[in-house]
Amino acid sequence: MDLSLLQELNRDRENRNAAILVTRMSDGTQRLVHRDGKLSSDPLADDLERRFRSGKSGTVETDDGDFFLTVSVPAPRLVIIGAVHISQALVPMAEMAGLDVTVIDPRTAFATEDRFPGSSLKADWPETVLKETPLDAYTAVAAVTHDPKIDDFPLIEALKTECFYVGALGSRKTHGKRLERFKEAGLTDLHFDRIDAPIGLDIGAASPQEIAVAVLGSIILALRKAPETAR
Repeated sequence: MDLSLLQELNRDRENRNAAILVTRMSDGTQRLVHRDGKLSSDPLADDLERRFRSGKSGTVETDDGDFFLTVSVPAPRLVIIGAVHISQALVPMAEMAGLDVTVIDPRTAFATEDRFPGSSLKADWPETVLKETPLDAYTAVAAVTHDPKIDDFPLIEALKTECFYVGALGSRKTHGKRLERFKEAGLTDLHFDRIDAPIGLDIGAASPQEIAVAVLGSIILALRKAPETAR
């Protein structure tokens, strides 16, 4: 492997950037592909996009020859805003599904080790936590506090940084008021289309545990399926 490509790939891994090393099987020539706006013009675009979503390496056969795609994607993360009953059910399920989970809530009455044993719990304001651990494209954000003072900032940041999933608890009326605030913050309809609200798959969920199942389903759907397929 070319040393410069290896160094670039290592930098991508350190910075949680997704990349695929494309190796032509016939002669061993290699190139590194990143998941950005230029991907659509790549001759292997469809296969690369599928690999970025699955996270699995493998061989691709084309009319131009065979290629091996070595996939390097960050571990998917879930940031839950709100240490509520839904979060208590969602944390262990999300961890079993392979997500690195962080729960953020400045309300110390809710954010306790007793309620969230073993989880990555941050009893602080989202503004403070996310400054130390920024969001990225391989992070899902689920805001479930019902409190705009806590939910709004991480939701806006999630949309700006193109998190793969952005969900928010609340009725349609509540969400409408949320969008009015977000317009004042400079967001547009393109951003709003990416918000899953009311949060979770429409499975008729009633209890916190059922809502947690619906939320996790939406997150996995957003992670593994192309947007048009997910819709």
